[in-house]
Amino acid sequence: MVANMKWDYTALAPSYVMRPDYAPDAIDALCALTGARPGHLVCDVGAGVGHLTLPLLDRGLMVDAVEPNDAMREIGLRRTADRTRVAWFDGTGEATGRPAGRYDLVTFGSSFNVTDRSLAMLETARIGKPGAWFACMWNHRDLDDPFQAEVEAMIHALVPDYDYGTRREDQTAVIEGSGLFGAVERIEGRILHTVPAVDWIRAWESHATLQRQAGDRLPAVLAGIAGFVAARGLTSVVVPYTTRIWTAQLR
Repeated sequence: MVANMKWDYTALAPSYVMRPDYAPDAIDALCALTGARPGHLVCDVGAGVGHLTLPLLDRGLMVDAVEPNDAMREIGLRRTADRTRVAWFDGTGEATGRPAGRYDLVTFGSSFNVTDRSLAMLETARIGKPGAWFACMWNHRDLDDPFQAEVEAMIHALVPDYDYGTRREDQTAVIEGSGLFGAVERIEGRILHTVPAVDWIRAWESHATLQRQAGDRLPAVLAGIAGFVAARGLTSVVVPYTTRIWTAQLR
């Protein structure tokens, strides 16, 4: 099921696996703050190919992974095939299809921005236990890094109005404005990803925000990124990221 064709990730699914993992210390801090511990049940909404599902499982949590895109969900199923505490479901952030009052923690890993956020928070309140926690998070490339700054400048030269939308915004006002949660807590963790250059270039193919805004200019953007790598003779690329998490407890 694809609820909104604007956000159809079918063509992006194979390259989405190349995207970076979240900073482990940020996930650890989230678990410590929310009290999430082995045996607790999490609903990972917009689970994609399992980038957040897997580290939650690694920490002993039980996970119901909800993903609306068939291609993404199939890859997630394959990546978690050897795990026993995970189940995958078709659903969206606004309508997960999961039972009411079931979860200790509801997470949105790089997916909250592709929902109707007001409806997604109402759905979190419906499926969460009393006192359950909500968390949304993204990996933000460090645009102050010189190499990343050059890449960013090239993108803006080709796509002058390029904008990251809500995924780089502070989510505090939206969450607190819902009236459903207590005070919002912020968590950050930094991580360096060293990836083969070919994989890093391929990962850009999964950048849905860039695809939508670049349109027919996307091949030129991808060629430009590949050109930056080739000009430096890089066989691998070190990419600094900050994992940013916003979390709050249901009232």
